[in-house]
Amino acid sequence: MVKVVEDLGGAKLHRDEQDTIRAAADALVFCRDLNDDPAAEEALASVYELADLLVESDRLSSDGAQKLVLDVESCGPFARRAA
Repeated sequence: MVKVVEDLGGAKLHRDEQDTIRAAADALVFCRDLNDDPAAEEALASVYELADLLVESDRLSSDGAQKLVLDVESCGPFARRAA
């Protein structure tokens, strides 16, 4: 996840946006089930909103935003179910 944020860096993401992504990834790493963890669910929702904003402002393509979201989701219970 750190690599993803570094790759997008200051060219695509503002500092607060990078913090949003990191916070969501951290919340998901320690989350067992989104249904039982409102903080993780809220953090993930903030990434969805950020991805939409980045696409709307032409700072990220739809594919790039989708990859960002999938990378963040892979930090949490989604990845453990798929494994």
